Amino acid sequence: MVKIRKSTKSHVSASLKDLEKKGLVERIQSADNKKHIEINLLSKAEPIVEAGLKAQRQFAKNVLRGLSEEEKTVCISVFQKICNNANEFLKKEKEREV
Repeated sequence: MVKIRKSTKSHVSASLKDLEKKGLVERIQSADNKKHIEINLLSKAEPIVEAGLKAQRQFAKNVLRGLSEEEKTVCISVFQKICNNANEFLKKEKEREV
């Protein structure tokens, strides 16, 4: 989560603790590796996740409104390339810090 969300370990830990208190997630420690923790969504989180996905779909629909299918495909492809470039740049910057 730290790598994907570009957040600090302490922030992720505090956020997970808050989500656990609210009954939205549970942490399960791996029997094989004490450092590996699985995070499972609980049923109480399902409506929140669905609302988030619905908002994302509506946002995509709004920003792509008026574009042809071909234009949408090109737009999505270009955006994916931009995101990949940004991720590669951030990865290289992180490696330079070490």
